[in-house]
Parts: sequence; structure tokens; C-alpha cells
Amino acid sequence: MAVSHEEGSARFPARGGHVVTALDKRLPLSSAGKAFLRKAFPDHWSFLLGEISLYCLVVLVVTGVFLTFFFHPDMTERPYTGSYVPLQGVRTSEAYASVLHISFDVRGGLLIRQIHHWAALVFVAAIGVHLLRIFFTGAFRRPREVNWTIGVTLFLLALLEGFCGYSLPDDLLSGTGLRTAEGIMLSIPVVGTYLAFFVFGGEFPGHEIIPRLYAAHILLLPGLLLALVVAHLGFVVHHKHTQWAGPGRTNRNVVGKPFVPQYTAKSVGLLFVVGGVLTLMAALMQINPVWDFGPYRADLVSIAAQPDWYVGFLEGALRLMPGAETDIAGHTIVWDVFLPGVVLPTTLFLILYSYPFFERWITGPLPEQHLCDRPRNQPTRTALGAAAVSAYAVLLMAGGQDVFAYVFKVRLEMLTYGFRTALFVVPLVVYHATKRACLGLQAADRRRLLRGRVAEEVRRSADGGYQEARTLLPASEAYRIVVRDEPRPRAHGTEAWRWFRRHRLRNALSRWYFGERVALPVTARQQRQIDVVRAAPGEARESDGT
Repeated sequence: MAVSHEEGSARFPARGGHVVTALDKRLPLSSAGKAFLRKAFPDHWSFLLGEISLYCLVVLVVTGVFLTFFFHPDMTERPYTGSYVPLQGVRTSEAYASVLHISFDVRGGLLIRQIHHWAALVFVAAIGVHLLRIFFTGAFRRPREVNWTIGVTLFLLALLEGFCGYSLPDDLLSGTGLRTAEGIMLSIPVVGTYLAFFVFGGEFPGHEIIPRLYAAHILLLPGLLLALVVAHLGFVVHHKHTQWAGPGRTNRNVVGKPFVPQYTAKSVGLLFVVGGVLTLMAALMQINPVWDFGPYRADLVSIAAQPDWYVGFLEGALRLMPGAETDIAGHTIVWDVFLPGVVLPTTLFLILYSYPFFERWITGPLPEQHLCDRPRNQPTRTALGAAAVSAYAVLLMAGGQDVFAYVFKVRLEMLTYGFRTALFVVPLVVYHATKRACLGLQAADRRRLLRGRVAEEVRRSADGGYQEARTLLPASEAYRIVVRDEPRPRAHGTEAWRWFRRHRLRNALSRWYFGERVALPVTARQQRQIDVVRAAPGEARESDGT
């Protein structure tokens, strides 16, 4: 029996539909896919910082795969016979020679190398700025404490990944960085010697460190990074994205563009922009010219060597620390290396990991928070963040003290003492200035609510005088100002009737953290509406219509 073309073509889609239906009943991909594709993402420029770091990672993976084909992680030394004439006949490692081969003999190799290096620098910077955005807007609060922890771990892994890649060319600059890393390991009391021998496979420099760094750089650390990126994005989807306060935006919803097609189109465009900018930077701005540094030799070292910016603060801390050491039970503790090289970064990351839990401790058990804080509305948190950034800036500049001394013709000792003083003075000044600025901005918001904003006209009074005309603030602007989180200082456990007053330290920290704030002119009815807007999911449902 003959079957027409139309009948046959109709039968195959029917069969395909049955297969899809059967799969969907067992694996509900259709419903889950629809919910995910229609997921709303708020639209604000600050939310793109995380995407920039993600797309830098994509560029790093693509360019890294290309470089893997030509790089040889071998520390065996032999005379260089490549095309770079000034180094011909010089004994170099296979790793260094392969980097020169990529730069001068592989078509497009130098461009890909520089794209990879610039992408690494921007990748770490984007993660750092993204963490700052989350910190200053309070996006680490419940229920996002775990995701904050994942983000800090990603930042730490990015630093390690960058340092491993920075050390692979085996040139004089990266070898000096490895020598510094070995000195930091050796400064750890009791176990430092064993740790350095384990990492380097014997005495420095040995023949094992480059292959080991290569394995960590292309396999171990990227695997951990990709796994944590997936987990991080999964938590973002599960908890929903934070958003800025505005009309229609509450603590219980998300107002934004659906993932497909609007948000995806914009995000893909950002991917091409990031790739294009990195390519332009690599084509126009030279970075890491290893042929100028020469191969690493353990007997050559110079103070005129700065690492990539993300570990520059360690370099600065090592240069500023005064010389000091102590002998205890036959063990020498080199404080001028141990404190800035081990204690400082360990303390930094412990603070980053614990900060959300510290703020929750002094705030008390609060509901979920899905609206971003304006930094001015949390002056103490903003001041602490600004002070930390200023301390990092001082250490980063101190890492280039020799460059400053050479360029500005200033004595190196004067710069050292100046940076030591600035490390303690600048953060204090920045803290108090930032806190005053935040409170001043709150006062300005209060005046705008009371007096409105200046209109584009001048009014003449009956007695012949002139005055500025003012109009009420737009509803969206007033909404953004008045809808804010206002935690009150904790006082539980220190009531006068208690014989033993508990939680004195916690409550004192809470008063310091939340004690100063400019009150806004809102009525009781407006305050009830604000409470409804800020109510957590599942709360105040009966008041949604008020």
C-alpha cells in the first residue's frame, strides 16, 4: 500500500513527539526547561561584573588549550637554537625555549599568549570587583552566605591559578617570584622546610616545580574553578538574583528580563565585547616579554622585579616589614617573612570567609534579604570596605617602591618609612571620611524628601524677591530612598534586671555598627508599606494589597 509524502512526514513528528513525551514523563526536562528559560534577571550594570569574570574564564580556556599544544613543561637545560638571535647559544630550559617558540615561530602565538595573560589579569580583577559589589550592597546576607563562601574560594583559586601560569615560562622574573614563594614556605615554623622540599621536589629550583605547576595550572585548578562556577551559578538561579529597590520590586519577587531571549542576547553580546577588548589589549599593549628578562638563573636576582598586580600586595608587605627573627627551641622564626607572607593573606581570607556570619551575629536572626543595600545606608560596612581597599592600595604601591624611587628621585628609605606610616594612617582616615560621607549622603536624601528637587524655573514672590521652584521627587526616586534595611543595635542579654549581663561584646559591636543613621521623614502608614515591601518570602501576604 502506497503512503503519500504528506502522510509519511506527519508520522515521523508524531513518533518524535511520543519519544519526547515519554522522556519528559521520566525526566521532567520540559517543565524545568521552561521555568529556567523564563527566569527573570534584573537589569543593572553592576550585575555584569560577574559575567565579565565568567567570559574572561571562557577566553582563558580557549587560549589555554591553544598554548597547551606548544608548551613543554620541562626544566632540562640545553643551548637555545631558536629564531631569537640575542639568546642563541644561551643555556635555557625547555619550558623557556618553548615560550620563545610560541612567541616568535608559531603563527599568532604571541597574540594568543598576550590575550591569555591579559585575560588572566582581568579575570582576577573582575572577581575582586564583583566581590566588592556584593560586599557593599549586602548581597552576601541570608540566604547567600554559602554562595559568598564559594565566591571567595573562586577568588583564592584564581590567585593560585594566575601565579601558577605566571611561573611557567621559567624566565628570570617568574623565577624570582618562585624564589620568593619558596622563602615564604620556609618561614613557616617547624613544617616550612618539609613543605618547601615537597613542593619543589628537593632543593630550589630543582627539576620538578615547572611540571608540577603545569599539572596544577591545566588540570587541577581549572577543574576546581569550573566546578565551583557551576555551583555558584546554580545557587544564583536557586536563590534568585538580588535587585535594587524600585517600584514593583520587593523582597519577594524579581523584576527583570527573561533569560531567553532578551537576557541571553545581551549576555552573548557582552561575551563578544570582552573577547574583542582583550584581543585589542593584546594587540596594542605588550605584556610579559620574557625574551627581555632572559632565562632564570638562581645566582641572578634584582629588587627591580614586580609580580602581577594580584600578588603585588604581598610584595609590598614583604618590603615594608622590618627585619626580625626569633629562635625558639632550635627553630628560627623569621618574622619579617612569616607575618607578611603567611599571616597576612591567611588573615585576609579568614576575614572574607567569616564576614557574613559576623554581620549576622551582630544583627540577629533576620529573614531573607533579596534587595540590595545602597552603600550609603550601611555607613560602617561601607567605611570598613573602603578602608580595606585603601590598605591594599598602599601595599600594592609599596611593592613598587624602587620604581617610585627611580622615577621621582626619592630615597628608597624615605619611601619605605612613608609607606609604613601610610599603611596605618590612610585606612583610618579613609574609614572616618567614608563614614562621614555616607551619613552626609543620608542627610541629603532626607532633605530631598522634605524639600523636593529644584525645578527648571525661578519664582518671584509678592515682595519682589526670587526663589528656586521645587517639585516633589518622582515616585521611583522616593521609593529607592525610603525602602532601606534598618537593623537596630542589639540589646538582648544586657537588661538592667539581669545579674550577669551576657553578650556585652556582641551588643557593643552592634551599637558601633548600626548606631549611626539619619532618620527619614516617613509616616506610620508609609512605614507599614515599607515593611510589606521588605518582608521576606512567605511573610505579610495578607498585607500585599495595602
